[in-house]
Amino acid sequence: MRGKAVVERTFESINTLFCQHVAGYTGRDVTRRGAGDATQALWSLADLQELLDEWVMCWQSRPHEGLRHPFTPDRPASPNEAYAALVAAAGYVPVALTGEDYIELMPAEWRAIGDSGIQIDYRTYNCAELGPYRRLSSGIAGKGGRWEVHYDPYDLTRIWVRNHHHGGWITVPWTHLPMVGQPFAGFTWRHARKIAAERGVDDANETAVAVVLAALLRRAGQGPASRRALGRARAVAALPPALPEEARPAALPQQAPPAALPAAEVPAPDEEPDDDPDEEQEITGTVVGFGLFDPFGEDGGPYR
Repeated sequence: MRGKAVVERTFESINTLFCQHVAGYTGRDVTRRGAGDATQALWSLADLQELLDEWVMCWQSRPHEGLRHPFTPDRPASPNEAYAALVAAAGYVPVALTGEDYIELMPAEWRAIGDSGIQIDYRTYNCAELGPYRRLSSGIAGKGGRWEVHYDPYDLTRIWVRNHHHGGWITVPWTHLPMVGQPFAGFTWRHARKIAAERGVDDANETAVAVVLAALLRRAGQGPASRRALGRARAVAALPPALPEEARPAALPQQAPPAALPAAEVPAPDEEPDDDPDEEQEITGTVVGFGLFDPFGEDGGPYR
């Protein structure tokens, strides 16, 4: 491997210029471990990552004897200076990531392919393309013959299995996807298992958890406004009539049509009528409430 020497030299620089100066450093092996390191204040992984990022920024600007610019061969260049010189000479072509590149960047698990497929967090993934590889070793001895599986933590409806024998990826769907019918995240699946356990249902039963998950996603899709609307509709339907029976006005008797008015008493066409069209009119009668819409009904009709 041509790049092995470069990689090993980089690891040595990280070890000697960064790691040995961090509190809690245990050395390359037990013979180089210092005394009292267990009692020192230790860094968390997030803090170490931040410190390493800052160190890399400085290291990239540090001159290296192995880097020389053709115009200034007597002066060593830093990695950033060498990169800038190469970009100025050869240019830069941005290349968009392919679908396989996105799969490579996803989290990975190592799983065996059984008769029923692949099990991840009490979910089963299976398809016909896994048939030739069931109970077969991947050939990766360091992983115990298990297969490399990548997944999207925000869409667990399918996974991707690396084909270690013939190359490429195998897209494997979740076996209970037809029951749920939409993407879901890992935290949503865990919440559905929690709800199932609180109801006394076995949270390791994949079918039972899938039923709870489908109901949870359906309620989440409707949003909180739908529940308020149903509550208002129920309240309106339960209201009594606008006026009690004894307070309703009696029907007016039939009257004869008025006689024709004299010409002098007929209002002119441009005069405004006495009635104000904007004046509120009293509405009497029985208020009949509408039925409530049932989104889960088979015919989509209202509650009865």
